[in-house]
Amino acid sequence: MSVQSLVNKKKKDFIGLPSPLGYVPGLGRGATGFTTRSDIGPARDASDISDDRHAPPVKKPKNDDEEEEDLNDANYDEFSGYGGSICKKDPYDKDDEEADEIYEAVDKRMDEKRKERREERLKEEIERYRQERPKIQQQFSDLKRELKDVSFDEWSSLPEVGDARNRKQRNPRKEVYTAMSDSFLAKAVQQGQSSTAIDPRDQKYGGLDTPFPGGMTPGGTTSTDIDMKKIGQARNTLMDIKLTQVSDSVSGQTVVDPKGYLTDLQSMLPSHGGDINDVKKARLLLKSVRETNPKHPPAWIASARLEEVTGKVQASRNLIMKGCEECPKSEDVWLEAARLMPGDQAKAVVTQAVKQLPDSVRLWIKAATIEVELKGKKRVYRKALEQIPNSVRLWKLAVELEDQEDARIMLSRAVECCPTSVELWLALARLENYENARKVLNKARESIPTDRQIWISAAKLEEANGNIHMIEKIIDRALASLRANMVEINREQWIKDAEDCESAGSIHTCQVIVRAVIGVGVEEEDRKHTWMEDAEASASHGAYECARAIYAQALTVFASKKSIWLRAAYFEKNHGSRESLEALLQRAVAHCPKAEMLWLMGAKSKWLAGDVPAARSILALAFQANPNSEEIWLAAVKLESENNEFERARRLLQKARTSAPTARVFMKSVKLEWCLGDMKTAEDLLDDALNQYPDFAKLWMMRGQIAEEEDELDKAREVYNMGLKKCPRAIPLWILLSRLEERSGYLTKARSILEKARLKNNACPELWLESVRVENRGGLKNIAQGLMARAMQECPNSGILWAEAIFLEARPQRKTKSVDALKRCEHDAHVLLAVSKLFWSERKLGKARDWLTRTVKIDPDHGDAWANFYKYELLHGTEEQQEAIKKRCINAEPKHGELWCKTSKVISNWRLKCEEILPLVANALSVPT
Repeated sequence: MSVQSLVNKKKKDFIGLPSPLGYVPGLGRGATGFTTRSDIGPARDASDISDDRHAPPVKKPKNDDEEEEDLNDANYDEFSGYGGSICKKDPYDKDDEEADEIYEAVDKRMDEKRKERREERLKEEIERYRQERPKIQQQFSDLKRELKDVSFDEWSSLPEVGDARNRKQRNPRKEVYTAMSDSFLAKAVQQGQSSTAIDPRDQKYGGLDTPFPGGMTPGGTTSTDIDMKKIGQARNTLMDIKLTQVSDSVSGQTVVDPKGYLTDLQSMLPSHGGDINDVKKARLLLKSVRETNPKHPPAWIASARLEEVTGKVQASRNLIMKGCEECPKSEDVWLEAARLMPGDQAKAVVTQAVKQLPDSVRLWIKAATIEVELKGKKRVYRKALEQIPNSVRLWKLAVELEDQEDARIMLSRAVECCPTSVELWLALARLENYENARKVLNKARESIPTDRQIWISAAKLEEANGNIHMIEKIIDRALASLRANMVEINREQWIKDAEDCESAGSIHTCQVIVRAVIGVGVEEEDRKHTWMEDAEASASHGAYECARAIYAQALTVFASKKSIWLRAAYFEKNHGSRESLEALLQRAVAHCPKAEMLWLMGAKSKWLAGDVPAARSILALAFQANPNSEEIWLAAVKLESENNEFERARRLLQKARTSAPTARVFMKSVKLEWCLGDMKTAEDLLDDALNQYPDFAKLWMMRGQIAEEEDELDKAREVYNMGLKKCPRAIPLWILLSRLEERSGYLTKARSILEKARLKNNACPELWLESVRVENRGGLKNIAQGLMARAMQECPNSGILWAEAIFLEARPQRKTKSVDALKRCEHDAHVLLAVSKLFWSERKLGKARDWLTRTVKIDPDHGDAWANFYKYELLHGTEEQQEAIKKRCINAEPKHGELWCKTSKVISNWRLKCEEILPLVANALSVPT
C-alpha cells in the first residue's frame, strides 16, 4: 500500500465538507464574542436565502418618543407598576376613579366580614398552642402549690448540695508553684539570698515554711513575722509626717489642711457626667459673656456653678468673688458667694455683702443662718431690724427665736413698725391676756379695716372666755364693716374659716359663721341644692359641726322638705349620737308627719336602745298619721315578733290584712305562720293571697318551697309551672323549677327549662349563670364554657358572668381573664370579689386584703363580700382585724348576696341577726383554690 493511500485513510470524513445549517464556529466552547467582516459584510447577496434555521426574533422598531423601561425603585408606581400603565394614553377620568373606589370598598367590606372569624380562629389556635406547650413555670405550678404542705422537718432533712466537680481536676497531683511578690524578692536580694518558691512538702507551718536568708526559718528565734496591722500603722504614720511637712511653709501659714485633706481630694473628683467637649464649649461661651458684659450678674453665677459641677470648687470660688467685685450691688451674686465659701469665709463674704447692700432682707437672713449659736442669730436679726424695721419677714424670724415674754415685747414694737401685718397683730393678741388682747384686736381693726381674720379672732377670743352672746354680734358687725369698706364676702372662704374654727375648738364661732354667710350669693331657687352640697363637702372634710349647722339652717328655711330631714337624719346616724338623732327625728315627724321613713327610723332607734315601749308609742303615733301605711304595719309586726310577742304580731297582721291588704302584708303573714310551724294556717293564707294577687311571684315561690319541704315534689313542680304561667318574668321562679328537676335527676329537663326561660327573658345574666352552673355541676365543662361564651356575647357587661368566667378558666389563664373583666366591669362588686379570691388562691395575701377592702367599700350591701372578708381574716388575720370586719359588717347591715340570702332566708334562721349570720356564711365558704 502506498504512502498516499495511508494518508487518505487517516483523514477524517468531515474535513472539507460544507458546514451544516445553523452551525456557528466556537459556539460549543463559548467563543461568540466577536464577528468578522465576512459575517456582516457583502459576502452574500441580499437575494440569498439565509441558511440560519434559528434566526433571532425581529425587534420592533422603536419610536423616538418611547423610552426604555426604567426598573429603578424610584420609578415604581403602586398603581401602574414600573413600566407604567398599558392604558396610560387613555385618560384616567372620574368614572375610573369612582369604579376603583367602589371595588376597594367592596374588598374592604368582604375583609371585615372575615376579620372576626379570622381573629377568633387565631385566638383559638394560640390558646390551643399554649395548652399543648405551656411554659416551664406553668408546668411546675402544681408542684409549687404543693410546697405549702412541706413541714419544717422535711425542709431541714433536705441534703446539702455537694460539689459534683471532678476531684481530679480540683486537686491535681502535680506540684503547683506560686510566684512571690516583687517586694518579697527585693528583700531577699538585699539580704544576700533569694528564694522564689514555697516548699509544699513542709506541713509543719501549713506549707509556708520557706527557707529564709541565712538559714533562718519561721520556727527559729531569728525568724521574721509579717504583721499586716503594724504595716498599716506605719503607713499612716508616714502619711501624717508628710502632711505635717507640707502644711508648714516659710511664712507660717497653712498650705494644706491635714484633717480635710482627703475630703478635699474627694471633692476634686469630677461629678459631672456630661461630655467634656460640652463643658469646654459652655466655659468658652460664659467667658465671652463675662468679657462682653462684666456687669451682668447671671454670667458670673452661671460660670461659678459650671466650675462647681465639674468639680473645680476653688475655681468656682475665685470666679464668684471676682463677680462680687464687678457687681457689688447684686444680691444674687453675694448669696451665691456665701453659699460657695466654707465656714468663716462665708461670714466674711456676708459681712462685706451687707455693707454693700444694707437693705437686703435675704442677705441678713443668710447672715443669721450662717451663725451657729442662738445668741449670734438673735444679734444678727436685731441688727437687721435696726437697719430694716419695716420687714415683716425679719420680725417673724426674730420673734420665733425669743421666749414668750421677749416675744411679746418684740411684737409690741413690730406692730408699730408694721401696722398692716395681720399675722403680727394676731400673734401679739395670742400672747396677751384677755383685756389686752381685746385692745390689741381693736387697734388691729382700726389699722386694717379690710381683713376678716381679725374679726374671727375676736369672736374666738370671746368664746374662749365664755362670752357666747358676743359672738353673733361680732360676726354681724364684721360683715357690715367689711361691706362698708368695699370688701367682697366670699362664701367659700368664710365656710373654710368656719371649718378652721371647728378644728381649733371654737364650735359656737363656727356655727355663727355658717348661719351668717350660708345664704350669701346664692339664688333662691338654688339654695336647697347648694346647701346640701356644702353640707356633704364639710362632712367629707371632717367638719361635722359645720355640716350640722348647714343642715340646721336648711331645715329652718325648708321645714317641710322630707328629703332634707332624711339627709340630716342619716348624717346624725353616721356622725352623731343617739340622743341627737332622736331629737332630730322628733322635730322631723312634727314637720313631716306623712314621712313613713322618719317614723320608722325613730322607732328603730328606740328599739335598738332597748326601749321597746317607746318604739311602740312612736309606731302608734305613726299609725295615727298614716293609718293605711304598709311599711308602718310591717315595722310594728317586726318589732313584736323580734320581742317574742307573736300573738300581738298575728293580731297586727290580721288588722293589716283588713285595713291595708297588700301582697307584702299577706306574704309576711304567711312567713310568720311558716316560721312558727303552723303550716295549715300558712297554706290557707297562701290560697287567699294567690286568689287576690296571682301575679305576685313570691307567693308562688313560697307555696312551692313549702311543698318541697314536705317532700311533695310533684305538687311543687305543679305550683312552679302555674306560677310561671302567671309570672313569666319571675327569674327566681324559673331557677327554682330548674333546680327541682336537677335534684330529681332530670338534667335534660332542667336544661330545657332554662333555655325556655332565656327565650322569654332576653339578656338575663342570672339565667345564663344558672345554665352554666347546671352544666358544670353535671360534669360537662366543655358545654359550660360554650354556654359562657354565648352568655358573654349577649350580656357583655354583666359582673356576675365575668366573675364566674374567671374561675371557669384554667389556672394559667385566670389572670388574663380577670384583666378583661376589670376592663368591662371596673366597679362591679362581683368582679372585685372574684379578683380578691384569685389573689387569695395564689397566696398573695396583702393584695387579697386590699381588693376585699375595695369590694366592701364599693358595695357594702353585698353580704357575700363581707363573709369572704371575714373568712379571710379568720384564716390570716388577727383577732382585732376579725372584730373590726365584724363590726363594719354589722354597721353596713347587708341584705343581698347569693350565699347570704340563701343562709338568712332559711326558716330556722329567721330570727338571727347580722352578727350571727356572718359566721354561718363564712363557715359555708370554701378557701379559693
